[in-house]
Amino acid sequence: MKLPFFIAFRYLISKKKHNIINVISGISISGITFGTMALIIVLSVFNGFEALVIKMLNSINPDLQITVKEGKTFELDSIQKASIKKIKGVVYYTDVVEENVMLKYNNKQHIAVIKGVSNDFFKMSKICKLVFNGNCEVKQGAVNYALIGNGVANVLDINTDDYMNMLSVYVPRRGTRSVTDPTKAFNNKLIQPGGLFSVEYEYDSKYIITDLVFARDLLSYNKEVTAVEIGIDAGSEVDKVKNEVKHILGNSYEVRNRFEQQELLYKVMKSEKWAVFLILTFILIIAIFNVIGTLTMLVLEKKNDISILWTLGANNKLLKKIFFIEGILISSFGALLGLILGGLICWIQQTWGIISMSSGRTFVVDAYPVSMHFSDFFLVFITVLLIGFLAAYLPIRNINTNSIEKGY
Repeated sequence: MKLPFFIAFRYLISKKKHNIINVISGISISGITFGTMALIIVLSVFNGFEALVIKMLNSINPDLQITVKEGKTFELDSIQKASIKKIKGVVYYTDVVEENVMLKYNNKQHIAVIKGVSNDFFKMSKICKLVFNGNCEVKQGAVNYALIGNGVANVLDINTDDYMNMLSVYVPRRGTRSVTDPTKAFNNKLIQPGGLFSVEYEYDSKYIITDLVFARDLLSYNKEVTAVEIGIDAGSEVDKVKNEVKHILGNSYEVRNRFEQQELLYKVMKSEKWAVFLILTFILIIAIFNVIGTLTMLVLEKKNDISILWTLGANNKLLKKIFFIEGILISSFGALLGLILGGLICWIQQTWGIISMSSGRTFVVDAYPVSMHFSDFFLVFITVLLIGFLAAYLPIRNINTNSIEKGY
């Protein structure tokens, strides 16, 4: 193996007789380098966005969420509540009421979801860190406030500094089927906009958060809830606590962890990442197949060397191995250079945030987030090598005894 590698390496670094081969070889390496670099950068940016979205959603989503399998609302008895709160690791317990509502502010309207929460919600979540305008509170004395998603606020053009205009919340009255007066078909309450928060687009354009008592009063609920959210101590195992909660509640309830609460979103993010990976891989395939042209030209140039090696006793297998290794060296060199450059650019962005997203105040981060994973570097390198193997094999198939005897 040392002899073919030595000859292949000499062919790689030595200057060719025909300058066009040097140019083609340089183009091959450059194409592989930039293709590999692009893959690393794009995958790292996707990782950054994924980590950012998960972090923001985790600041809102509880460790565990309890809902009923059939129906919409439920009411846990005092024994069930006490048993859940006694589970080792459970530190927060929040009753939640959610319902679709119609919002009206000045002359603008929007369909949203009201989420009424108890006090533990603000201890359990990190919603207050995501409030960029106004105050993070839903009740102050006798005054109720609404925390409003940025998307909802943009549609309604809400101004948290305008204390003269209140937000009107409408919801269909329970038990009403047909009335002659439409105004009697809806419950309506006014609430003061208190603060604006930003998590991610879908959540921001959907939710307003209020006090649990306000939401129950609006919906004509007594002690009913639509969900119970549980916060777990950082040192406890979520799955273990989940199983204990399910054991207490039985099969009539569904207990979901954070991944299960946003399962579709996580799957979509993964799918988008690998779709982009495949698209860039196809582009990389085109770049790597320049190796075919490089090796073909090199074989033509080195036909005298091939004849000499054949005369000295080199067999067909050795000759093919030399040029195959040459192709692998070109692919490997380009891949390693691309990984280094891609990693360097990602590190610079990660450290200094050179490329900014926007100067707007509503963005959670100022610069494109980047997160480098060793698995991505390994996967890209293996992918380049596999494509390089194929690109190196194709042009050497014609190197055989007959071609040598005919002077190739």
